[in-house]
Amino acid sequence: MMKISVKNLPELYAKIAEENSLYIPINNKGNVNFKKWEQGALVDLDRLKTVKSAKDVFFPQSQDLVNFEVNGKEIKVGEQVLPTDKQVIFGVRGCDAKSFEILDMAFLEDFGDKFYEARRENTTIITLACGRPDEACFCKVYGIDAADPKGDITTWIVDGYLYWMPNNDKGYDLTAKVKDLFALGNDDDKVEAYKTEIRSIIDKLPYSHLNLKGFDAEHLMEKFDSKKWNELSEACLGCGTCTFVCPTCQCYDIKDFKTNKGVERFRCWDSCMFSDFTKCAHGNPRTTQLQRFRQRFMHKLVYFHSNHGVYSCVGCGRCVQKCPSMLNIVKVIKALGEDNKDE
Repeated sequence: MMKISVKNLPELYAKIAEENSLYIPINNKGNVNFKKWEQGALVDLDRLKTVKSAKDVFFPQSQDLVNFEVNGKEIKVGEQVLPTDKQVIFGVRGCDAKSFEILDMAFLEDFGDKFYEARRENTTIITLACGRPDEACFCKVYGIDAADPKGDITTWIVDGYLYWMPNNDKGYDLTAKVKDLFALGNDDDKVEAYKTEIRSIIDKLPYSHLNLKGFDAEHLMEKFDSKKWNELSEACLGCGTCTFVCPTCQCYDIKDFKTNKGVERFRCWDSCMFSDFTKCAHGNPRTTQLQRFRQRFMHKLVYFHSNHGVYSCVGCGRCVQKCPSMLNIVKVIKALGEDNKDE
C-alpha cells in the first residue's frame, strides 16, 4: 500500500492526465458529477454521491453510431469509429463500481456492444471508500462493501492522506507510472480501523437490512399481480428522474437525424417511465403509468435477477433522494417484501 498527501493530489491528477482522459468528481456551482479533469477544476472527493453516476463514461447520454451519405438514390455507409482514448475514472464509490458489472451483463453478453466494450477495455477504475455513508444508502443489501470497493485500484482518504492499493494488471500498470509521487504507507492498521468505522456506520443505516426474500423467478407472478402496485404508482409523475440518476439503467433509443450531407444515426438515453417508451406503429405495450412503474421495479428486482442471478440495483440511494414524489425502490421492497406480504 502507498500513500500521498491530499494536498498533493493535483500533482497526481496531472500525472494521470498526461496519458489518459481523467474523469473525476468535479463541483460545478454546487452540483458534483464525473467530468473530464483540467487544470484548475474544482475536484470534490468529499461529496458522497455525484448527481449522476459514472456510467456515462462507458455509456454516454448521447452516442453517434454511424452516418449515411446520401447522393440522389445512392447511399454510402460511413465508417464506424470506435473510441480508442485511454481513460481513468477516479473516485468511484462501491455502489457505482458494482454497477459496471451489471452494465457489463447488459452490454457485453450475447451480442456485445462495440462502443461500450472499447471504452470498458481502455478504462482504469480507481475506487474510493465511502467515509460517511448517508441514510439513503443501502448497498449492503446487495453485498457491496463500501469500505473496500475494489476496482482496478482501491483508495481510502484517512487523516489527510490518500492510501492507494492496486488490485490487478490495469491497477499495477497505472501505479508504475505514478509511483514516484507516493510514499510507502505503513499504516495498514489505520486503514483497517477506518474500514471498521465505515462498516459500523453502514450497519446502523435505516435501509441496510431490507429483506429481499421472495424477489425471484419463483415468486414472479405473485409480485406482478400484487394489488399494491396501484397505490405504489399512484403519485408517479413519469418524469424519468429515477432512471437518469440510476447507475444501472441502460434503456436507450436509436434515432436518425437528417443533416446537410445525409443522415446521422445516434442513440440516447431513454426511460421506461416515459409514456412513449418503446412506442411503435401499433402503439405502446404499456399504456398506463402503473404498468410502466411496475415494469421498472420488476426488472430491477425480479426479471434481471432471474436472468443473471444478481439484482439490477446497487443501493446507491439516488432515487431515494431525487424522486419528486418520494417514490423509490425502497418503498417497493418494503411493500412487496416478505415482511409485508399481501393478505
